[in-house]
Amino acid sequence: MELHNTKIDLAKGKREKLIEILNQRLADASDLKSQAKQAHWNVKGMNFIALHELFDQVATEAEGYTDLIAERITTLGGVALGTVRVAAQNSSLAEYPLEIADGAAHVDALSNALADFGKKIRTNIDDSDDLGDKDTADIFTEVSRGIDKLLWFVEAHLQA
Repeated sequence: MELHNTKIDLAKGKREKLIEILNQRLADASDLKSQAKQAHWNVKGMNFIALHELFDQVATEAEGYTDLIAERITTLGGVALGTVRVAAQNSSLAEYPLEIADGAAHVDALSNALADFGKKIRTNIDDSDDLGDKDTADIFTEVSRGIDKLLWFVEAHLQA
């Protein structure tokens, strides 16, 4: 895909690699948002309202991360590949189990997605730094901190 011209002082080859990484995480973040909404809409059980609201918070924050990631892509001269269809084709997250309703099952499924996404983001912090882009590494660090906090909020429902 052709890059737009920019005067950012990162070589074109490095920007292309960064944009590829960012677009992968954009697909994952979009999928994560939709998985959190799936949990939000379908959770049942004794902790319904707490989980319903928590899952909506996860979706809202994941949506914010999609915007942050997409804007970095375009800043680097790339095209943010952000449609639902592209996210569905390109997400590296496991498929969310659609048949569950129990709160604990949703907590387990969503915490798996958050943990997987967080692990990939942490890898991308180093990848971006290795490519000489501390700004993208900083964005991934911000996302990582937020995802870890959300994972804590979700996992706390299974811990006693």
